[in-house]
Amino acid sequence: MTTPVLTTTDVRILTALQQDGRITNQTLADQIGMSASPCWRRVRQLEEHRYIQGYRAVLDRRKIGLGVMVFVRISIGHHSEAEAKKFEEQVMLLEDVVACYSIGGDADFLLQVVARDLDSFADFAMSVVRRLPGIKEMQSMFVLKEIKPFVSFPVKSAQDI
Repeated sequence: MTTPVLTTTDVRILTALQQDGRITNQTLADQIGMSASPCWRRVRQLEEHRYIQGYRAVLDRRKIGLGVMVFVRISIGHHSEAEAKKFEEQVMLLEDVVACYSIGGDADFLLQVVARDLDSFADFAMSVVRRLPGIKEMQSMFVLKEIKPFVSFPVKSAQDI
């Protein structure tokens, strides 16, 4: 299945759904200026082609008891495919790690970790993260203030690129 090029209508649909994933099809259709049936079909195509990978509620982490956010830079000792894969598999099992990226530069991975408080993070860092396979070095960077948290991706059509 070849992935279609995004049209201006697709961009408008994707932008609207990122702002409100619970918008009704009729409201979405009205908002982007098309009738409901073609709008619904276009959304389904965007889902089938994996432009839309799911729908989620955005939670306030503080209200659910996660007062601390930390970015943890990890360097692994051996840069073999097997070593990196083992590390990645273990990280996938950790619910306190809400995102993990393989990065270039002076570290190999960047973890985004949430915790109830500093003591909870310290426990997690010392008893879990430091014991992950292959870790050579770990550096924690504590979020003091969220200036612009992730909300949505900028979406552009083929004509805009």
